[in-house]
Amino acid sequence: MSSLLPPSGSGDQGDQGFDISQLFEQAEAMQEALLAAQTHAASVEVEGVSGGGAVKIVCTGGMEFRRVTISPELATADDVPLMEDLVLAAIRDAISKAADVNEQALGGIAGFGEANA
Repeated sequence: MSSLLPPSGSGDQGDQGFDISQLFEQAEAMQEALLAAQTHAASVEVEGVSGGGAVKIVCTGGMEFRRVTISPELATADDVPLMEDLVLAAIRDAISKAADVNEQALGGIAGFGEANA
């Protein structure tokens, strides 16, 4: 059975040696960068809108929903199915924008996509 680790021994392995401590340092740096990106995204608020602004929903990049605003004109409408559709559309818009915030935040971290310049 072959091993992915270099053979143990007291000899100097030079440039061909496997440095596990360097791998751990890189993993720790990536974990810190990921945590910072997630923290940043969670602090950004986005607004999902539908019905030309009749319904607005605010959430964070961390998908924490903060506010729902329904215009007074729509609130007095007797068309409940229309209101339900507009609220759902605003939620979907907010989620899409929150996903964009996360993608941008994670874009600069290796392995999570390209950074948007």
